[in-house]
Amino acid sequence: MLKINGLTKKYGEKCAVDNLTLHIAPGEIYGFIGHNGAGKTTTLKAVTGLINFDAGEILIDGESITAKPLECKQRIAYIPDNPDLYDFLSGIKYLDFVADVYGVGEERNAKITELADAFGLTADLAQPISSYSHGMKQKLALISAYIHSPRLIIMDEPFVGLDPKASHLLKEMMRRHCDAGGAIFFSTHVLDVAEKLCDKIAIIKEGKLVVKGTMEEVKGDDSLEEVFLELEAEND
Repeated sequence: MLKINGLTKKYGEKCAVDNLTLHIAPGEIYGFIGHNGAGKTTTLKAVTGLINFDAGEILIDGESITAKPLECKQRIAYIPDNPDLYDFLSGIKYLDFVADVYGVGEERNAKITELADAFGLTADLAQPISSYSHGMKQKLALISAYIHSPRLIIMDEPFVGLDPKASHLLKEMMRRHCDAGGAIFFSTHVLDVAEKLCDKIAIIKEGKLVVKGTMEEVKGDDSLEEVFLELEAEND
């Protein structure tokens, strides 16, 4: 589904991501864990084609994000940590706009109704996005991501700003998406979330991959005790 091979991204002299290789298979919820500034967001933006990179390749369903960006972007959805939405639009007009971009037909109405009801956002769809709280914007971004039935969903800290009910719903949606053959690659700095939700995880530190594998494999590596303690300390 997603293959990141030798990804390297530099900003001047700083190497934000250093020779990163990860493979995410269909059916997997893959957690990407690290401190703030570890290189998680840079990696996700490279995967979605939002930024260029200096070395390596990124393949989505076997297609290169650099050689065939439009084909790849049709198969993915991206939810940033701070959704940059069109504040002058109403919620429903924004969702219709996203559906138009992806060529989604009348089936959009049923999807929007189902998801907006589930997230408790239906009553607010007629309101301008400028009046939304951060949590409401996050919910709107989540709804928009599912409209075109993407194969791969990329999420950057998706649970930040969500209330407990919405967080629980999102976890259920993520599992259903992968059980249906999709894949999810999401960043977090909260170990507890990854431990309960992910099929596999990767830990990144200062741009370098520290470890990857199932949570059982990673937690069983005694040499990583210091890394886990650092992550837990950041969340306190």
